[in-house]
Amino acid sequence: MPDIADGEIVEIQGSGTKPYQLKNVGGVYSCSCPAWRNQSLGIDQRTCKHLRAYRGAEVEAARIGSPVSSSGNISPKKESNKPNAAPVLLAERWESTTNPEGWWMSEKLDGVRAYWDGKKFLSRLGNEYHAPDWFKEKLPETPLDGELWLGRKKFQQTVSIVRRQDKNDEWKKIKLVVFDAPSLPGTFEERIEWCKQYMNEHQPPYAHWHEHVLCDGITHLKTELARVEELGGEGLMLRQPGSKYVEGRSSTLLKVKTFFDAEARVVGYVPGAGKYKGKTGGLLVELPNGTSFSVGTGLSDAERDAPPPIGSIITFRYQELTDGGVPRFPSYVGLRDDVEFADK
Repeated sequence: MPDIADGEIVEIQGSGTKPYQLKNVGGVYSCSCPAWRNQSLGIDQRTCKHLRAYRGAEVEAARIGSPVSSSGNISPKKESNKPNAAPVLLAERWESTTNPEGWWMSEKLDGVRAYWDGKKFLSRLGNEYHAPDWFKEKLPETPLDGELWLGRKKFQQTVSIVRRQDKNDEWKKIKLVVFDAPSLPGTFEERIEWCKQYMNEHQPPYAHWHEHVLCDGITHLKTELARVEELGGEGLMLRQPGSKYVEGRSSTLLKVKTFFDAEARVVGYVPGAGKYKGKTGGLLVELPNGTSFSVGTGLSDAERDAPPPIGSIITFRYQELTDGGVPRFPSYVGLRDDVEFADK
């Protein structure tokens, strides 16, 4: 059966006069038909008869992790069967009023957050990342918190690899960068030492410890931030010395960035003009609080041809908020499948 390349659009005739468009954006397959659009499932779990006809029912069933019925249809995956969210620690934003001296400092990786529960990788929402068995070789039964990382400025490529369900060889490009062991008691320093010793002794082929250094003050922090951003990095993380691992957002973990990032839901498209005529000029998006605006920069030509589906969640980067709460100079970063917005 044929497949749809990342960024490709395929037209397939439905019951009406106008053909439906099938798309693949970073491993998320979509269809413009009402049956696909009106499902209550996450966009990575939706399918329809047009995708099944084009890609094959068995392939679609494997992609969304649901069985094929005797009639050739795929049994829908219920939201109630969704695993619980991973118990991860989430960062607050660093404010200049907090003295960073004595805090542990590390580069903020532009990858995919992953919780290793001892057997499998989970996203923040509890969705499984289907890593090949050889990728998981020599990882401990002890839970780990880390980032599936391909490299700086390669967030979207990372997403397109790890969200697929075929355990493909593209995982050979990915590394698990470990920065904590959530289930272990004791201080951050004690958990650091355990992780270092485990990695040195067992040497898992696709995992390594994320280096941390002690910050000696605000000048050190700003110098390191400038160095990392000059290399194309996203920013820095600060970890409070002696801190415990707790689930949820905590001021013991701080993110330090020149630019901020946030998530928004795609609600429509801005038609392109000039060299983008006939393509997507920008994304109409909405924040969880209802603030609407458009994101026009950061989209590749392929993404302008096959933009993120309506209803999907994206990450965007911005400089600051206006007095009205609208992000200034928003720029598209990529699709997110580990974040959900509550329905209004």
